[in-house]
Amino acid sequence: MKFCGVAGRLVGVVGGCGIVLAALPVLARFDPRLANSVGMNGIDALRLHESPFNLTGRKIAIGQVEIGRPAQFGLDKAAATNRSLQPRRLFDQNEPAEANSLVDEHATSVASIMISRDKALQGVAPNAVLYSSAAGYEQRNGQADECLATQTVANQNGGDVRAINFSFGESLLVDPRPNPVLDGNALLTQCVDWSARVHNVVYVISGNQGRGGYPIPTDTFNGMTIANSMSMGGVFTKVEFSSLGSEPTFVVGRDPATESNVGARRSVVLVAPGHEVQTIAPDGTPAEPATGTSFASPHVTATIALLQEFGDRQIRQAIQKNQQENSQQQTRWNLAARQQEVMRAVLMNSADKLRDTGDGLNLGMSRTFLTIANRTWLDSDAYTNPKISLDAEMGTGHLNAYRAVQQFAPGQWTSEQPVPAIGWDYSSVSSAEFATTPNYRDYTFEQPLQAGSLISATLTWNRLVQLADANQNGEFDREEQFRDRGLNNLDIYLMRAEDEDVNQSIGASISSVDSVEHLFQRIPSTGRYKLRVVYRDRVNDPTQSYALAWWGVNSR
Repeated sequence: MKFCGVAGRLVGVVGGCGIVLAALPVLARFDPRLANSVGMNGIDALRLHESPFNLTGRKIAIGQVEIGRPAQFGLDKAAATNRSLQPRRLFDQNEPAEANSLVDEHATSVASIMISRDKALQGVAPNAVLYSSAAGYEQRNGQADECLATQTVANQNGGDVRAINFSFGESLLVDPRPNPVLDGNALLTQCVDWSARVHNVVYVISGNQGRGGYPIPTDTFNGMTIANSMSMGGVFTKVEFSSLGSEPTFVVGRDPATESNVGARRSVVLVAPGHEVQTIAPDGTPAEPATGTSFASPHVTATIALLQEFGDRQIRQAIQKNQQENSQQQTRWNLAARQQEVMRAVLMNSADKLRDTGDGLNLGMSRTFLTIANRTWLDSDAYTNPKISLDAEMGTGHLNAYRAVQQFAPGQWTSEQPVPAIGWDYSSVSSAEFATTPNYRDYTFEQPLQAGSLISATLTWNRLVQLADANQNGEFDREEQFRDRGLNNLDIYLMRAEDEDVNQSIGASISSVDSVEHLFQRIPSTGRYKLRVVYRDRVNDPTQSYALAWWGVNSR
């Protein structure tokens, strides 16, 4: 690997150099015949760049943390001819980046997927504002340095960074804990979960892959761990062969269990293109097409920029309308649209699983997505077992940016009135012994749902991680630690509108270990239905905030 000097610390050492399988290049140059990961055969984001959407990520800040950093025109010699990639600001941990220092081909390629303005190889969100920090590759402080770099990026743009991409991570082999496992309590994982809540940032984490690599922080609760897909017949429709998923069966050199989360909790929540992806090199020329989860996650990060541009536009329009009408009327668009839990729910719930035949009963999905063994979601234990919310390889399915906007567009609908077939909400429930808010909320559909149609619903919430802030400055400092206060348990049920007992439910997602519940099934008969969100078990605070996204089909 050409950038082994910078990235070698990511994993265990083999022959004196770390093997970073998240970024293995394929020896080819730019080829227009290769599948375009940003276009309709990938995540279908290019359609959103055009009228009537005109979504390119304008004024939306996103971030990147890696061992190295992308090259920048005007700062680095390597980028002297690269005008297509323009990060807003670059850092070395928490200090401004020095010219020609820690420039990394891998980080540049990842950044190009997000913000490239090259006409032939346009990024997902070419007008988004990118902040990037290099954590550095010295062993000295390891995860503490990486957390410091992460915090630096999260604090940019006046503290308004909507998503941060991690196309790097740590191996358990270098984790300082005695007998480390993937239980969510490595310092970097705790840092991610703390920052996601405190800074309101979606953390997008490249997943385990190949022969093992960097499992930390793929055990995040509050972020999104992404697997990679490959093109079949020009369309990204299958989990890439090198992807380990949540439960690898074979890892060279060590026990596969070390690459899996402790217990039944799975890691992968979504899949995005990550095979022979076309990117840009530091000098602005096409890089060798690359394969790995490193290149899948930036598709998700930049899609969030498109969604947030759409949301901010809707919020502005709602404010302007109220001002013009001298009204304080409640709207479907407010700051709830910026919540990281909402973004996670929207992206997962709009993912592709089963291709729609044209009658809309499969929710307009554009592809049937397959596991490595050519199984569909209907073959998954997550489909048949309500106690399992995520498929081990595909999570909730394949990223579809266009469908994500469709999911987001109806705006926020609360449980206080009947809801449309597609929508989302950001709300809270309380445990049964506290009466400040209900311990369940019902979302009753305004119209009957169509027999034989699918319904998809995704519930997300946060694990509570707190900073042990020794100097009380409100920020993470080296040598400080975090405190895991655990995960409250929420469930979701699909019920007939008239029923009250969850034991009469038609479907459910009731995992006891995940911060995600995902319900996906056929409607048995045309009729009125509701979704019920329940606060099942209290572990920390009595009131739990959550986001819920749903997509059904009205009766014809």
